[in-house]
This record gives sequence, structure tokens and C-alpha cells, in this order.
Amino acid sequence: MTALAIGLPPEQTGAAAWYGPDIAKRADWLMPLSPTDVAEIEAAAKALAGREADIAAITARDFPLPTLAGRLKARVADEVLNGRGFLLLRGLPVERWTMREAATAFYGLGAHLGSARSQNGKGHVLGHVRDLGLDVKDPNVRIYQTHERQTYHTDSCDIVGLLCLRTAKSGGLSALVSSTTIFNEMRRRRPDLLKLLFEPIATDRRGEVPDGQKPYFEIPVFNWHQGHLSAIYQRQYIDSAQRFPDAPRLGPRQIEALDLFDALANDPALHLFMEFRPGDVQLVHNHTLLHDRTSFVDWPDPEQRRHLLRLWLAASGARPLPAVYAQRYGSIAVGDRGGVIVHGTRLNVPLAAV
Repeated sequence: MTALAIGLPPEQTGAAAWYGPDIAKRADWLMPLSPTDVAEIEAAAKALAGREADIAAITARDFPLPTLAGRLKARVADEVLNGRGFLLLRGLPVERWTMREAATAFYGLGAHLGSARSQNGKGHVLGHVRDLGLDVKDPNVRIYQTHERQTYHTDSCDIVGLLCLRTAKSGGLSALVSSTTIFNEMRRRRPDLLKLLFEPIATDRRGEVPDGQKPYFEIPVFNWHQGHLSAIYQRQYIDSAQRFPDAPRLGPRQIEALDLFDALANDPALHLFMEFRPGDVQLVHNHTLLHDRTSFVDWPDPEQRRHLLRLWLAASGARPLPAVYAQRYGSIAVGDRGGVIVHGTRLNVPLAAV
């Protein structure tokens, strides 16, 4: 049966439908920061850090970027939210900054792009991506807290930002793949399986459960809403949701559909690997891309170990999302959605990985 006959959305032809090998040949996704850009960021960050300002309360007005702000917002709108889905800023002088200065600079940049969202039940609006020596098999541990490969997934926000402070001894490459391209490939090859990914599926909340909600949410992998194709996905958490007796069971054909999705995400013809440098900022559109990280071997010295800072942003110019996303995002209001909010959460910025 054809894709048209079973009511699938049309093939997607925009800039978000890219293939990794083609993107790897280009450099238009790189935005080197000029000395003037760096000076603006550094001046704003040092002024706030010097008086130990509450980082979680910083707004765009508190963090003036006279010449950079407009250019950055325009590129994020054109290339991240409405284009290929990602942008890499390069050149922040993190090697000469304290942790407070780095956190302030990154959060201040993010304040020009959207509203920072809580990344866990502790209310952290700025996250630390480090290996904490935790066990990935623990159902309440999230994979970014380990050195294991993450596998392709989305986060609970419009844009996820990463600032690289230090790299691992080996491994830890960033990987991106277009969920739009995965949709197109499944539509061509197995539209019957693709149709199943437009049906609700249980995904584990990993112990971070908002008031009145189930320990899992039920959102289709793909959603077609107001002319936008959006994806939400984390295979390990789909599988681990089966630990709950009341979660809908995965049938053989659903598993086949998920396996094909994973095979396409892992196909070198589709994905892109990227090696971070200290001072790089990666901005990724969650609704059209999935991101991953390869496993890594870290340095023995704790002061040298791989360390990234992370932001989850609700973007003011983001696309509309279907009502079902409220199960995960809390709200679907543009500019005020996403994140993890549980009872008693107070938004804060830790200056160390906890």
C-alpha cells in the first residue's frame, strides 16, 4: 500500500531533510565568533559574574550584546528553527574563564534565544554533562550522567544548546541526524511501518514524574501539525517504559518500526559526526533533529575530564506543537514550554555537576 493511500503526510523537501555526508562537505553551519563578538559576551558575563548575580534570573536585557544579538537571533531563526536544524558557534575563550563566568556567558547567550527550562527534577536550568560514574542500567539514571553512548534522541525543549568546556581523552563525538530524513526514508521504504509511529507510544520519565501524571508519557514518535512534521524519541526510554504494568505493550510490528527508525538513524548515509573543541556552542532543533554522543574514555585527572554545559530553551519563534505534547512539555504555549517540573521544583543553576 502506498504512503498516500494510508494517509501519511507528504514527503518533506525543505532544508531540514538533509543527509550527513552532504552536510559534512559544507561549512555554512559554522559561525566563528569575531573578537568583537567575544568582547561583547565577555564584558556582559564578567560584569554579572563579578557581583555573583543569580544566573537563573538573567534576562536578555541583563546581558547586552549590541552587535551580536541581532545576527545570532536571525541565524538561529533561519537555520536552526526553520532550516537545517543546527548551528555551531566557535571561539568562546572558556580556557580563561572561571566556571561562574562560563555558566553566566552561556546562560546569557541563551537568554537572547529563548526561555531556559528545567532539565531535571532538581530544577537545573543549566545542566552539566559529565560522567558521574552512575550505572546506565539504573532506571532512574539518565544516560548523559554516564560515559556510555547515548543513542539518537530528542530532549524536552525547542532548542538544546551545548557549550564544550573540555573534551574527553578519546571518543565523545557529537552526532546529529535529521528525523525529517528518517521520515522520508521510511515513507519510501515501509510506509506501513511509518504509519505506526504516528500512534501514541509509552516513553519512560525515568523517575521524574510531574504531579498528576503517569510515570511515562504517550506521544507518537512523529506528529504532523499545522504543516509541521515534528519528532520526539528516546528508544531506551520507550523500551524501559515496558517495566510499568499499565503501559501499553509494544507489539511485534511496532518493534519492527522502531528498529527500522534506529537502523536509519545509525546509517552513515544519513547521520553526521562532529568533534567539539573547547569554546564551541552547538544549537540543535529538537523537533527536526535527533542528537547522540559516542561513548568515551576520560582523563584520569578530574580537572581534565570531559565537561559540557547544557541549556534547554523554549524559543520565542518556535513552531506550533500538537496538544499531546503537553504530556511531556507541560504546556504547548510558544516560548513557555518544555522541561522537567516536579513537585517542589525551584529553578537554579549549579556550578558543579550534581
